[in-house]
Amino acid sequence: MLWLPAMLRVLTLTSLFPDGLNPTLGVFVERQTLGLAGRGDVEVEVVSPVGWPVWPLSLLPHYAPRAALPARETWKGVTVHRPRFRTWSRLATRGNGRRMAEALLPVLRDIRQRFPFDVIDTGFFWPDGPAAVRIGAALGAPVSIKARGSDVHIWGHWPGIGEQIVAAGQAAAGLLAVSGAMKADMAALGMPADRIRIHYTGIDLDRFHPVDRAAGKAALGISGPLIVSAGRLHERKGQRLAVEALAALPEATLILVGEGPDRPWLERRITAPDVAGRVRLLGLRPHDELPPLLAAADVMVLPTASEGLANVWVEALACGTPVVTTDVGGAREVIDRPAAGRLVPREAGAIAAAVSELLADPPAQAEVRQVAARFSWDANRDALFEHLNSLARG
Repeated sequence: MLWLPAMLRVLTLTSLFPDGLNPTLGVFVERQTLGLAGRGDVEVEVVSPVGWPVWPLSLLPHYAPRAALPARETWKGVTVHRPRFRTWSRLATRGNGRRMAEALLPVLRDIRQRFPFDVIDTGFFWPDGPAAVRIGAALGAPVSIKARGSDVHIWGHWPGIGEQIVAAGQAAAGLLAVSGAMKADMAALGMPADRIRIHYTGIDLDRFHPVDRAAGKAALGISGPLIVSAGRLHERKGQRLAVEALAALPEATLILVGEGPDRPWLERRITAPDVAGRVRLLGLRPHDELPPLLAAADVMVLPTASEGLANVWVEALACGTPVVTTDVGGAREVIDRPAAGRLVPREAGAIAAAVSELLADPPAQAEVRQVAARFSWDANRDALFEHLNSLARG
């Protein structure tokens, strides 16, 4: 008789998952989930809760598209449930984990009648983590929570929320960290180090690859050095510093990919004579548009204040493009040799000096790409399966 392995059934609970309104939201959570679902010995369903404000805020016009999101749909071959849960003002944010759990528990009871999931895989610590451990305790299902960056570095120190995050980490059957540095930060908060597994991001090495850099720049209408920075336009990500560094690089062009609260400041600053005409604000772009931009760049710059392990670091390296970033989070685990780029203080002068050094003596694209070789989606998928399967099988 042919022996077949037992099917692992995974319920992925994550507030970071794309939808028709936000196709770029949580694309790495999506890719990780789709990779797991693609294994022949795994079944996956996703619960991606939708925060819904209290009345009368719910009547505001900009919430109308959110109301039109389907309660259940098939997203790239995977069943995705989008139940609503009540959110309140910023002052009541600390209750979001409890409210999410209360709203989701009846939904997950119904799902489990049809889809008897073995384990709950949670893709972000707040508010997903505390909600998941409440649900897991009620249903008798083991829970895994993954820490990615801001969920621990910011929310983990937020009064009234940090305590919930630590308690969820202590209650979870298993934990994942995007880097060794993140694991250390989690343990320092009081989470059990022996239950934390390092789970590196994956990237599509076929999509992110080197190109003829001169041709890539020509396609963008650019000559001379090109710097690219991708990420949310926020003071913590450091695009302001990238613009200030550009002032000391008179021949270079800077492309900023992303959207966020720093956009008005950036729009004003890039009209100044020292950088005028040399900065492009592309806004939020589909993830598929990122590879040619990174591959055309001479350097990718991300002067971030905190990070778990930035996916864009690895994506740039896979494109043969060295990285200039700050010595935060898992940066040393990625920028681990001169060809990978430079780790610098979070100062415009230091950023400009590092970029100048790389422009003067650029590493070979193939040598840079080699740094990213270990960050594959296959490795990410199989490590996640091993972790979740061990929790489900006890």
